[in-house]
Order: sequence, then C-alpha cells, then structure tokens
Amino acid sequence: MSRDFVGALLQLNAEKQVPREQLIRTVEEAIQAAYRRIANEEDIHVRIDGESGKIRVFRARVAVAEVEDPLTEFTIEEARALKADAEAGELVEMEQLDGESFGRIGAQTAKQVVLQRLREAERDVVYDQFASREGELITGTVNRAEPRAIILDVGKGVEAILATTEQSPLEHYRIGQNVKAFVLEVRRGPKGPMLMVSRTHKGFLKRLFELEVPEIHNGTVEIRAIAREAGSRSKVAVSSRQEGLDPVGATVGQRGARVQAVVAELGGEKIDVIPWNDDPAQFVANALSPAQVLSVDIDTEHRIANVTVPERMLSLAIGREGQNARLAARLSGWRIDIRSDVSVAEAKAAEAAGPVIAAEPEAGPEPAGEPIAAAGGDAVAAVAAKKPRARVKKAETAEAETANVAVAELPADEVVAAKKPRARAAKAAVEPVAVAPAGEPVAVAPAGEPSEPVAAVVEPAATTKPRARAKKAATEEVAS
Repeated sequence: MSRDFVGALLQLNAEKQVPREQLIRTVEEAIQAAYRRIANEEDIHVRIDGESGKIRVFRARVAVAEVEDPLTEFTIEEARALKADAEAGELVEMEQLDGESFGRIGAQTAKQVVLQRLREAERDVVYDQFASREGELITGTVNRAEPRAIILDVGKGVEAILATTEQSPLEHYRIGQNVKAFVLEVRRGPKGPMLMVSRTHKGFLKRLFELEVPEIHNGTVEIRAIAREAGSRSKVAVSSRQEGLDPVGATVGQRGARVQAVVAELGGEKIDVIPWNDDPAQFVANALSPAQVLSVDIDTEHRIANVTVPERMLSLAIGREGQNARLAARLSGWRIDIRSDVSVAEAKAAEAAGPVIAAEPEAGPEPAGEPIAAAGGDAVAAVAAKKPRARVKKAETAEAETANVAVAELPADEVVAAKKPRARAAKAAVEPVAVAPAGEPVAVAPAGEPSEPVAAVVEPAATTKPRARAKKAATEEVAS
C-alpha cells in the first residue's frame, strides 16, 4: 500500500505540476483535518514519509509557559514529563494512534479533503507561475466575446480578460484567433488565477520591440520613453549604450522591416522613432519630429518649452487635433508652447514700438456728421444731421440748451410751434408769413442775442399732404 501511495503521489506530481514537498504537505494536512473531524479533537497530527509512503498518526501538543488553548497546548512541566529536553514552543508527541482504524466514513472524508486541498495547491502553483509574469507578453486564444471584454484562454485552465478599454479601436477579434497581450495584473479568483491583460498599454509596445529588435532585447539599445495613443500614433525615444551604434537605425531596421512588423501587430498604428538626448531643448526638438524646429527656449522653473517653427511647419508641428504636440509633451515631460517665426517677429516688433498712448483731441471744428450748435431755431437743423430716429427728442433738447430765445417771451402761437414741430406747418399755412424774396439772405441773430422770428418759405396749401389738410381745416375753425 505504501508503494501504491508513493506512486500516486508521483503521478499527481506529474499531472498537477505541484512540487513533491508541497504535495506531501498538502496530503498530510488533508488527512490530519479528516482525523480531527472524526475524533473531534484538535491535537491529532499526521506525518508521511516521502520515501516509503508510511503514514504516522499521533497526538501532540505545544509546550508553552502559560496555557491559553488547553486543546492544543500544555505547560512546559507537562511536556518535560514526556520529553526531558522539551523547550517552550516545541511540539511534543503524547500518544501514537493506529492509522489503520480509520473506517469507511473517515476514508471518504479524507478523500474529499485531499482532493479539495490538491485543487487549492494546484491553483496556488498556477497563480505563482503567472504572478511572476506580470509585465510580460502572453499569447492566448480568443475563447468567447462578452459585452465588456474578450476572454482569452492562455492554457492550464487559466483565462485572461481583455477589457474593452484595453483594446485598440483598429482591431477586431474572432473566436479561435491567437492574440498577444500585455499582463497588467494577476488576481486570485474562485476558479483559479485571473489575468488582466492589455493591448493599449505602452509596455505592450515596448515588449513588441524587444521581440523584433535583438539590440533592444540584449540591452544594446534602450527604450528611454514611450508616448502612445493606441490605434492612432506612438512616439518612442531610444538611446544606444554602444558607441558608434545608431539607435534609430537599429530600431527601424533595414528599409523599416523591424518597425513594420510592430506596426502590423498593432493593426497599422503609426510609430515615430526618435533619438534620446539629455539636453531638454534638443530632445523637445526631436520629439516634435517630423516638423522642423528653429529654436527652443526652456523655462526650467515652470517646465515650459517655447518652440519656434517656420510658418509652413506650424500645422505639422501641432498635428491633427494637436496630437503631435501632445505626444511630444508626454514623451519629453515638458509643457510645449509652439509659435511660428512670423508671429514671434510681429510680437517683437510690437514690443519694440512701445505702448500706444491715446492723445486728447484739440479744440476746433467738429468733424462732419457731428451736431454743430447753432443759434435759435437752427439748433433743430444741426441735430437733424445725426440719426433720423433721434431727431425730435434731440431737437427739443438742443433747442432747450442752445436757443437764446426764451419760450415764455414768444407769442402764444409761436410757443406752440416751438414745442411741437409738427404744428409749424399748420400754423404757417393759416397765418400770413413774410417770405423772403428769392436770392436774398435771411438775417440770423448772433449767438448770445435774442433773435427775431425767422420767416420760413411755405409751400402752397395745394401741395400739402392729405393729413395736413385735415389739420389745416381744424386750425381754420379754431382761428375763426
């Protein structure tokens, strides 16, 4: 039986890939748990000899100075009665038990416990295997597609979860397709380890270059920084540890063969490979590739790089929707302010000219279109030069402010005409007025002196408008 037991342990070791020592310890704990459950005692222990397969069952307790759990502990004096050199914390055997008198029920219980512990041990081993692969590439087969993730089978009953947020928008997956992915995290699950993988992480791009470029794999060429927008564009900064080796040429490969292999794996994503430089100004200029840069001014305190580019290169430096400048800023770690050489020259010219100070206008004739103050009733005509809608209100205001004739001193009829301009035509049609002969000037009182009523030329009544006829008739009735 012992030989059969050892053979079974070796077979389990081959199938489950569990180390032999861990497998023996797991079986010991399982049988020990079954004995304790049957006997309802906690001081039963089991030991298995890995060479012969012999199982030994015995009672033992831990020797302690002060007993807290009497079921598993006893005092040092009691322990030394069984073993003379017993020390505190030592497990002292008390009684040997018969391992054969286990019973059918006990054997069945032990079997269930052993199987359960073996599954747990297998999961722990698989978890340890994949936990050490965090940050590496794995290849899995698309098992099924869920609304928020793609499930990959990576072997040994382990599944990898490729979430929708970790998928490139350029890629589409089908059942049975082999997919490379970057291991982000390994979690313990109820059915074994769970792998969280990604195809958008910048570490995925780095691992792909390590596969395609031997110089990167052996460390001759080092990837110093990566800025990536998955599915669109990426920038990779590389440097060489070997003098005379071109890092960009080694990474790109002959006729771009190496970088094209990475682009094909990423579904057509554009990749810019640029040389690393310890000088921030030069590195920012390199990061804005393929745009040409004229100058870079570094503001170390605020970590701002002011970049000047030719006018024709401005849109190329910024990129579509600012992508090129955004990736360059992520790659370099500097905030980048891009301006064209034309705008910089204009700004310098304006600064050299100095600030413009507005001068006060000198006293003199007002410009055309502005109201000119006139004496007496001419203020109405002066205000009329402005906007037509404001004529009536501004005429009344101008007459009140600039006229030299007091309204109270005028006759009653003229007071009405002064207040209401519309009544002037009706009044002029009723009362006889003196009409100046054609070609003779009309006297206007100087400013500051009261003026006499000025005669106005009135059209014959026949030429007036229909509305004026009604007013005229009403005025004649009042006059009579």
